[in-house]
Amino acid sequence: MASEAVKVVVRCRPMNQRERELRCQPVVTVDCARGQCCIQNPGAADEPPKQFTFDGAYHVDHVTEQIYNEIAYPLVEGVTEGYNGTIFAYGQTGSGKSFTMQGLPDPPSQRGIIPRAFEHVFESVQCAENTKFLVRASYLEIYNEDVRDLLGADTKQRLEASKQFGEAEFHPSSSHYNLTVILIW
Repeated sequence: MASEAVKVVVRCRPMNQRERELRCQPVVTVDCARGQCCIQNPGAADEPPKQFTFDGAYHVDHVTEQIYNEIAYPLVEGVTEGYNGTIFAYGQTGSGKSFTMQGLPDPPSQRGIIPRAFEHVFESVQCAENTKFLVRASYLEIYNEDVRDLLGADTKQRLEASKQFGEAEFHPSSSHYNLTVILIW
């Protein structure tokens, strides 16, 4: 596997229809080579922008296909070799999590990370000879401290949590998931 380290990557989504109608101005600049995002306060143009550095940074012009190939592909490839992998999308409402993870059906370059990962895994399983696979996938939403299984029959059902040191186990009526909690300060 390429790396066992946690990587933090940011993608700046394009402005949505509402933002364009309101004639909002971009306040984020991205330096992809350095993995940096700079945010300019529009009410304080004389102040220097706030600068943030990540393991990777993608501008609005980058397509999901490129992000998948550079970030998710090595992780999913590791999964096909027997390692565990997690892609964790985090951000406020409207920040572009669904745009990146689920994507758009058209153009194909904007298909999301989830459909690409599923296709990758099942193509690998189909091509493997003399190997058996057990594929388990979880698609969980954590919102306002409620956890929901988005692959379950009832996506509105809250999963009950039993807290333990370092992990939380969720036991819906039909499934069992283990979720390792990562603390971020």
